[in-house]
Amino acid sequence: MSDNRSSGKNTLSIRDNRTGREYEVNILDGDVIHAMDLRQIKVDETDFGMMTYDPAYTNTASTRSAITFIDGDEGILRYRGYPIEQLAERSSHLEVAYLLLKGELPTQSQLDGFVHDVTFHTYVHENITELLEGFRYDAHAMGMMISGISALSTFYPEAKNVHDPDSRWQQVVRIIAKMPTLAAYAYRHHRGLPYNYPENELSYTANFLNMLFRVGTRKYQPNPVLERALDILFILHADHEQNCSATAMRVIGSADSDPYSAMAGAMGALYGPLHGGANEAVLRMLTRIGTVDNIPAFMEGVKRREERLMGFGHRVYKAYDPRASIIKRTADEVFQVTGRNPLLDIALELERIALNEDFFVERNLYPNVDFYSGLIYQAMGFPVEMFPVLFAIPRAVGWLAQWEEMLEDSEQKIARPRQVYTGAAERDFVSIENRG
Repeated sequence: MSDNRSSGKNTLSIRDNRTGREYEVNILDGDVIHAMDLRQIKVDETDFGMMTYDPAYTNTASTRSAITFIDGDEGILRYRGYPIEQLAERSSHLEVAYLLLKGELPTQSQLDGFVHDVTFHTYVHENITELLEGFRYDAHAMGMMISGISALSTFYPEAKNVHDPDSRWQQVVRIIAKMPTLAAYAYRHHRGLPYNYPENELSYTANFLNMLFRVGTRKYQPNPVLERALDILFILHADHEQNCSATAMRVIGSADSDPYSAMAGAMGALYGPLHGGANEAVLRMLTRIGTVDNIPAFMEGVKRREERLMGFGHRVYKAYDPRASIIKRTADEVFQVTGRNPLLDIALELERIALNEDFFVERNLYPNVDFYSGLIYQAMGFPVEMFPVLFAIPRAVGWLAQWEEMLEDSEQKIARPRQVYTGAAERDFVSIENRG
């Protein structure tokens, strides 16, 4: 194959050595070709045509998106063009949510209106609380969340009008507003505590902390450092391009499913330990290591592939995850309020080794967003089963932005990947007495 760069043509020449035929396909957006252009490559006219085989979509672009930009080699993450570092330092989660959903930062009046709408949709129907009460006392919070968000589709049947922009926006506001409420109710259920209703005079994150931790009728005022830390974590987790759960949201949404049903599927993907459960795995790893003295033996086990170094390396980032450095600074601020997490010394020593030893540097095993976030959540009083839920609350914004973009994209159709069949050729049925 050649790309004709020297000739000035923005095309790719392909020679099929089976037939000797040559084909020319257009190069789009820099280094992309349209997969359907390969279908013209055939041995004879009865052939289906050439396909690509790409397990886990490691080198397949399924969409054009204007939401999130990632350069994994340089460690860059931007929402709608804005560097994540600037947003984490100067913005709020709901302001970033508006940016991701609408494409531009809001004016003050636009932000005030959005915050007002989200604030006054935080309550859920009492039937939802009855649904949650039906779970066992030890039910995982994420399982309860998935059931809760799925059930909301039955309360808002107009959500099925997915091609009505006004209806879509109404559901977007409702989901963003109700996610913290469902999460707090799942937490309180797990502890056998009565539910705290939302307090509309509080901020998005302060209200969430209030519903989680307020005891009785006593006024609850969260520490502003912890409130801001949670807001920063929500910003960092709001979107991350075409990851597993965002892809699930798009695939389900491509069937014109309502957003609550699509959200349930996306949350199911996030529930997996290879995705949203990664920071829980980090905490369990640090706890198992126990002390700094045990680190050398553990790291030798990693080199022998007997141990897994959780929270290091990333499918996309081949440099330091930009979110990890922000979270590390946030962790220092949180620990000044909550006290130093005893696992922090283990985490810091693991990071020091990974950043300095050739074995880890050569494999791009830099800390990712999951490495320090679990330590912060634990210090703030969250049990490990809440970690994927804390991921899902802000990621709802990204899922909804991806869902809306997919619906408005004229190139998108119902998702239906091809396969390479590897089963038996045609064979005749054999009656059961003649088998064996």
